[in-house]
This record gives sequence, C-alpha cells and structure tokens, in this order.
Amino acid sequence: MTTFFTADTHIADAHILRMRPFATIDEHDAAVIARWNGRIGPDDDVWHVGDVFGGVGRERCAALFAKLNGRKRLVVGNHDSNRVLELPWAAPPVEHARLTLKSSSGVEVRLYLAHYPMRSWPGLWRGTRHLHGHTHSMLPGTSQSCDVGADAWDYAPATLDEVIARQDATEALPEELAVWAARRRAGE
Repeated sequence: MTTFFTADTHIADAHILRMRPFATIDEHDAAVIARWNGRIGPDDDVWHVGDVFGGVGRERCAALFAKLNGRKRLVVGNHDSNRVLELPWAAPPVEHARLTLKSSSGVEVRLYLAHYPMRSWPGLWRGTRHLHGHTHSMLPGTSQSCDVGADAWDYAPATLDEVIARQDATEALPEELAVWAARRRAGE
C-alpha cells in the first residue's frame, strides 16, 4: 500500500480548460483519470486536497468518483459542494489534516494538509511539511511546503517520497523561517 496526494483535479469542470492544455473536457477527464489509475491501485490511499469535480450533478459525480482507484480521503476545497462531500469517501471529509507517515526509507514525516497554501502552519517549527492545492502551480514551493495539485504534477497524484524530494530540492525556506534565519545572520 502506498499513500498518494493530489488536488485540483477539477474533473468535469469545463472552466478548467482555460488553464490546461486539453481541447475538450472529455479529453481532460480521460487524461486525469488515466494518470490517476495508472499510479493508484485499489489498496492505495489517496488524499485529495480539494477541488475534485466541477459543475456536474450528483449522479455524474458519483459515476466519475467510482472510476478512480484507491481509498479516497478528502480535505475540502473551495469548489467541493455537497455533491462531493456526500460521496463514499474512506473517512468523512475534513477541513485540514495532520498526518504522520513513514517514507520509503522508514523516516517518520509529519504533514499538514489544507486546500489553501499557508505562510505558516501548525508544526512548521518542528519540521512539519505543508501540502496544499488551490494555486494551480502558480506559487513556488518551499523546502517544507508545496502544491500537490494536478497542475504541479503532470495531472497525476504524487507519492510521499516524490513530495519530499521536491521539497528537499527547493532552497527557499518557508517565509517565517527565512525571516528568522535572516535575523540570526544579522545578529551574528
């Protein structure tokens, strides 16, 4: 079993085509679903960090949801209305989540998931990493935060190890830590 993260899939949301390189919403949805299912098996866990579907009715929403592999959990996004909240999630949808998972090397990793990116988050000073969506890859990540949205990951969910590798390759510190580090350097 592997844990994956994604956000902002916007399946069946024709408005998203303004931001994505697909000619039609059917082409978009087929690509997003194929990339999801190409990585995720039935026993894998998937944390969707908000904005799953677009403006489709309950029946269509449920049919599309059923096509997606894995045990799905939701951190609610700004486009997730009752038709999304009432789907058969593995656990009730939440506004944010705090998790501790083990990387493939066995290291415990603390995570804070929220749809919106935060400048500071619970556990920041203790190494907690922040995963978010909402920005459609428009805001740069830091060494402890990144967008796990479809736009940022070639429309496929990312593993914990992939997220860690991206954050570890980023030199930019979270804003609060960068200010603290600059003050320390100035005082030395």
